[in-house]
Amino acid sequence: MGYVSELFNLEGKVALLTGGGGVLAGAIGEGLAKAGVKIVFADINKERAEEAANLVCSLGGEAIGIGSNVLDMASLEASRDDILKKYSGIDILLNAAGGNMPGATIPPEKNIFDLDISDMDKVSDLNFKGTVLPSMVFGKQMSIQETGGNIINISSMAAMQAITRVVGYSAAKAAVSNFTMWLAMEMAMKFEGKIRVNAIAPGFFIGNQNRALLTNPDGSFTERGQKVISKTPMGRFGEAHELVGAVLYLVSDAAGFVTGVVLPVDGGFSIFSGV
Repeated sequence: MGYVSELFNLEGKVALLTGGGGVLAGAIGEGLAKAGVKIVFADINKERAEEAANLVCSLGGEAIGIGSNVLDMASLEASRDDILKKYSGIDILLNAAGGNMPGATIPPEKNIFDLDISDMDKVSDLNFKGTVLPSMVFGKQMSIQETGGNIINISSMAAMQAITRVVGYSAAKAAVSNFTMWLAMEMAMKFEGKIRVNAIAPGFFIGNQNRALLTNPDGSFTERGQKVISKTPMGRFGEAHELVGAVLYLVSDAAGFVTGVVLPVDGGFSIFSGV
């Protein structure tokens, strides 16, 4: 095995992906599987997790799908126990569970005083608490493993700049970014540096939740979609598979001294002033 191959060698590692039924988790899971990682897709909708696993298996990878609730500690602990019955450890945790709700957004015809606090709470819980709880359960497992592990969180461009409408999602993802830095510090200092914690911050990718917001049925851009493109130097939306390389790097030995980073994967959106 050559030097570069050795640096990025993930063969035989075990990765748990929460939100495993989602587009981004599916693409990342597929990429990790191609690198020899054994994938566990976890989703509150077990059928969707199993569909993601079946796709990876059909492509020659090893994967299973399980039902799990990122907001329920008992559910997460049961998932951990089930995984450890099949595998000797959990090397990678990707916290990909998340999403938004209409009541936690402010459309053009409304203002902040129309915010639905109940939806705000739900969005905050799913994105932030749904990152904290799995990190506690599976991070603890990593802390007692000789090999340690890697935790990858999902932040967002909405955490880096004020983006209109998405108030609840933005606040929750900002919390995820801060938690990533805090947990990286905590894990490094308390567990001899054997657990690294990083995050990726995707730019604008087309998924099931935002497709109608960014594109018209004929494939052209909506007004909001055009605004995003005009602030993205690369002039296009991202594709899910383009997240894979960043994750492969962060969980490999190539990033052995990298922790607490929130890495944009955004076509330059975060660094472009628009002029």
